[in-house]
Amino acid sequence: MPIVRELAPTLLGVAVLALLATGVLAIYRVPHRWAPVLAILRGAAQLAVISVVLSGVITSPLWVSLALLVMFVVAAVTATRRVGWSAEHAAMMGSAMAIGVGVTAVVVFTTGAIELSARYALAIGGIVIGNSMSIATLAGRRFTEAVDDHWDEVEGWLALGATPRESTLHQARTAVYSALIPSVDQTKTTGLVTLPGAFVGAIFGGVSPLEAGRFQVVVLAAIMCAGAITAVIVAAWLAPVKVRPGALR
Repeated sequence: MPIVRELAPTLLGVAVLALLATGVLAIYRVPHRWAPVLAILRGAAQLAVISVVLSGVITSPLWVSLALLVMFVVAAVTATRRVGWSAEHAAMMGSAMAIGVGVTAVVVFTTGAIELSARYALAIGGIVIGNSMSIATLAGRRFTEAVDDHWDEVEGWLALGATPRESTLHQARTAVYSALIPSVDQTKTTGLVTLPGAFVGAIFGGVSPLEAGRFQVVVLAAIMCAGAITAVIVAAWLAPVKVRPGALR
């Protein structure tokens, strides 16, 4: 079949890369060494499905809105699972990401930085939601780890009369900074170390480099804004700690 022959080099390259990743992890005896392969298989399957779906809905505001909603729900659930599933954590992740993504989208489209259309909403919405998910996860995990590692310090502040929120304020602020480091580094090195997928994809699609660069700058700023809001809400939500996190395991 023509399509099979066309995809054969791609499939071969991906298979070799996945096996190399697994082999390196196996040699070093890393736990869950098959995780990269499973992630690639799942990602490929999901991209195949979404490619077919989006080809028919990308111009429909209603269907694009539904697609973004599905993306957001999956992202919020994934972030919640990473910090420990509970109703409170689900509410925290959902609220933090909704506020971060929502505020960012309002600014982007009301200022005219990006044209408000179904395709642009889907493109920038998907990118911002995905990055907000990662930042929310990092903020939650970094805060919990920091409080657990510095519990003696937290207990000392509590003994001196500080409130639970005040006693973990330093850890919360540090967690926010740590969660934003990957996005900050990506933004600082864009064009020098990395060429973002949105930028390269736009150029391959026939858009001028100037227009592609304008879109990418907006995307990077949107990621930073949504990530900062999301991380602060997550850390502030978790900050009143009365019991050492390690004791709950």
